Amino acid sequence: MDFNTVIQELETLGKERTKKIYMSNGAKEPVFGVTIGSMKPYVKQIKINHELAEQLYATGNYDAMYFAGIIADSKAMSEADYNRWMDQAYFYMISDYVVAVTLAESDIAQQVSDKWIASGDELKMSAGWHCYCWLLGNRKDEEFSVEKLRGMLKQVKQNINLVPLRTQVAMNNFVMTVGVSFKPLHNEALQIANDIGVVEIKREGKKPGKLHAYAEIVKQVEKGRIGFKRKYVRC
Repeated sequence: MDFNTVIQELETLGKERTKKIYMSNGAKEPVFGVTIGSMKPYVKQIKINHELAEQLYATGNYDAMYFAGIIADSKAMSEADYNRWMDQAYFYMISDYVVAVTLAESDIAQQVSDKWIASGDELKMSAGWHCYCWLLGNRKDEEFSVEKLRGMLKQVKQNINLVPLRTQVAMNNFVMTVGVSFKPLHNEALQIANDIGVVEIKREGKKPGKLHAYAEIVKQVEKGRIGFKRKYVRC
């Protein structure tokens, strides 16, 4: 499938209701409103096609950008490539669920994420923390430094109330993910999640959201899912 065919197919798959949901979360035109499930048959057909992925991502169309993240060759992308994608990620559903997810399947995921976390930029920090979530939920515990992750947990505890909205969400998710998917620091993550308590997320035009990593970790304990690892990061 070439670029024009994919765009035409995505436009055909778009649903107005889904489009409204995406736009209520920050998506801007152009956007078709395609569900992830609707994309999967085309992903199976195309598989990995990085040239096509770059063409789709450059459109600025949310659905095309999401599709690009699924078919991109994550290991072929350099740090400069990931920074370029981040610069074009204008809201969190792209930074956290396209760029961070694609980065999580690369060999440079941690080094790029570390720089984004230290950047002071809301979406870069959010993507960096979320990339660690995707990594921890997929890779073996042995691939991570316990001391490094312990330091990151302490950083969350100290700073979660001082950072921008999307970074707060990402930090909370990081604590929860460590508590569920990284056994060596399960107890420490549980304690820090308890110390943090409920994180209230204020959203313009919506009721405040409430995040509670401690409660979510306890739920997974009860389900016997501590140590959970997903087989794939991307769809």
